[in-house]
Amino acid sequence: MGIAVVVGGGCSGVLATRELLRTGWHVVLVDPGARPGRGLAYSTAAPWHLLNAPAAAMSADPDRPDDFLRWCRLRDPATAPTDFIPRSWYGDYLTELLRTADETAQGRLTVQRGRVARIFEPSGSGGPLTVLLTDDVVIPADRVVLALGHPAPATPARLDAAAARSGAYVADPWRPGALDALPEGPVLLIGTGLTAVDVALTLSSAGRRDLIAVSRHGLLPQAHRRPGTVPPAAAAEATIAALPELLAAGSAARVLRTLRRLAAETGDWRAVFDALRPHWDTLWQSLPEPGQHRFLRHLARHWEVHRHRMAPAVADGMTALRDSGALRLHAAELCGIEATDQGVRVVLRERHGGAITAPVFAAVVNCTGPGRIVESDPLVRALVAEGMARPGPYRLGLDTDPHGALLRRDGSAHPALWTLGPIRRGVLWETTAAPEIRAQARALSIALGDPGRDRAAVAECVDS
Repeated sequence: MGIAVVVGGGCSGVLATRELLRTGWHVVLVDPGARPGRGLAYSTAAPWHLLNAPAAAMSADPDRPDDFLRWCRLRDPATAPTDFIPRSWYGDYLTELLRTADETAQGRLTVQRGRVARIFEPSGSGGPLTVLLTDDVVIPADRVVLALGHPAPATPARLDAAAARSGAYVADPWRPGALDALPEGPVLLIGTGLTAVDVALTLSSAGRRDLIAVSRHGLLPQAHRRPGTVPPAAAAEATIAALPELLAAGSAARVLRTLRRLAAETGDWRAVFDALRPHWDTLWQSLPEPGQHRFLRHLARHWEVHRHRMAPAVADGMTALRDSGALRLHAAELCGIEATDQGVRVVLRERHGGAITAPVFAAVVNCTGPGRIVESDPLVRALVAEGMARPGPYRLGLDTDPHGALLRRDGSAHPALWTLGPIRRGVLWETTAAPEIRAQARALSIALGDPGRDRAAVAECVDS
């Protein structure tokens, strides 16, 4: 029986492990914290740490779309499909799924605490691999699945060494205790996305009332539709009917014009976005390279704030912070961060080439969200350096074939190295949320369950 090593114990790792156990593999799940299912996203327990999608959308089982909802109702029978559930609940759910899969697998799962340092290919021809952990544990593997999740935030440009070393700069707000002992005074949040939302609510709950969040566009995520609000019945039909027009658009500008028209005609932009959810990757891949470049440069942030929304209760909290003056948004370019005797000086250039300002803050928190894994992850850098993998389009992730096999430096698909989830960003556009990851995990299990099987069968599974 083959051995599959799954690297990463977050959502992607748990779903991949569950599917591989289901098809008969022996699985070694390597997790730095030996707490599979928690990962970065689902280990938090503050009241405002809610899922960014309603309960009905979060099943981990492709065969049971209401699986998570049913699980929630065992805890709270009043849970509705449109409710936004605490993220810690989802961590419990994933942990329970893995425990059940382990019991069914009868000894075919091993959870190994540690980090993978290198992956060796002794034969150099795609045969069995050797996985080396940082503590020198060696694991033989017939297949390796990289389920690395979101990479760490990128280091801001022009961050001087003294500021980086100071306790006033927080590189990772998710590190336990990172926000507990910040100096008194105004705090700058670099970024205005979902990470900044979590940090702002955390700091305000601790009594902070002088928060400024800055990004190039100064845009917060939009709010989800409130529970009980029904979208226009014809919105989804009109959107799907326009899909051929969108696919033939040929440019980001034409796609944007069509989306705006649909939103105006249907009266509900959320319904338009939701109806297109299964088709975003096809739309992304239909754009020629110049169109993808323009999208990334001009439209990606606007897409993100409409696609990755806040739960209504979280949005209400952010509105209250802004209305009270405790949080201010600022659209500007970050030009430098330097330590001073008074705190941290941050050089900002106003958007559209306006004035340059250099305010001093007691603390600066990096809330920019995931960086680029090709630059930030040592294992990924090693795989690329050795030619076992190569950067994907725009260096947003790693290059893969349509089914998740890593592409080597020469462009050939590696038969033993696979991946799923956020690391496929660039080849795919929509690859970070539970519905897409559970479909990728199922397709992965089919491909690895019978390595000689025609990959057309895998493509049929993904498309369905």
